[in-house]
Amino acid sequence: MSPSNNNHADRGYIIPIGGAEEKFHNPEILDRFIDICGGKEARIGIIPTASELEDTGRNYEKLFRQIGVKHAMVLPFESREDCNNEEYLDYIEKSDGVFLTGGNQLRLSTTLGGTATAQLIRRRNAAGMHVAGTSAGAAFVPEHMIAGGLEGSTPSPDMVTMAPGLGLTNKFIIDQHFRERDRFGRLLTALAYNPFAVGIGLDEDTAAFISADDDIEVVGSGGITIIDPSELSYSSMHKARRGEPVSLIGVRLHILVAGGRYNTSSREAAPE
Repeated sequence: MSPSNNNHADRGYIIPIGGAEEKFHNPEILDRFIDICGGKEARIGIIPTASELEDTGRNYEKLFRQIGVKHAMVLPFESREDCNNEEYLDYIEKSDGVFLTGGNQLRLSTTLGGTATAQLIRRRNAAGMHVAGTSAGAAFVPEHMIAGGLEGSTPSPDMVTMAPGLGLTNKFIIDQHFRERDRFGRLLTALAYNPFAVGIGLDEDTAAFISADDDIEVVGSGGITIIDPSELSYSSMHKARRGEPVSLIGVRLHILVAGGRYNTSSREAAPE
């Protein structure tokens, strides 16, 4: 069981971001993340593992400092061996928040998966540390991770590739760059394989601030698509062949914008 699935009142926020978040003119999402982490005195660990660009971590470190955070540090987990680095582990142990950058989520899962670092992030989140991830970092947050897939609106058996994620929660499956990259079909496909979870499709510059009681608040300039398969009455996934469309009956859909809310326990959505 994921540590943060124990309904512990002290669990930190889980904050998946759809990618391409505004960083300079009105960094509303990052400002909110920093605020819940404690403001200027917050201690933020930045994990740029998903990115192949050498300056990704440093750029976020500079950005957080420009916004006003006094303590922000890049944790360059480039290999599984790095995930046992005592200095990095100690920094996470004392952090108020961890930020996972974008890139390739398989770089995250194959580097961090099963390591002391992944275990520590789960324990710290369960104890109150906040965890945010943008783009690939957002996809990596839940137990069931979308590793890749095809564009399009109609689900099909071969439309998505799944892999184990970080495991902060098993209640959600997250997809990012959602509207911009036409990923409705692949999130539906992922949910057809895992109909116990709720799907969260994040537009760019849009975040889901998920509290300890799994209440989602939308922050940012885009929308979030909530796909609720809890009342699914029929799925043809079991007999569909590669490339064939899949029939799903009874799926509920919500589109939420800034201020909108959704709670996983009650399965209720509200505009604000």
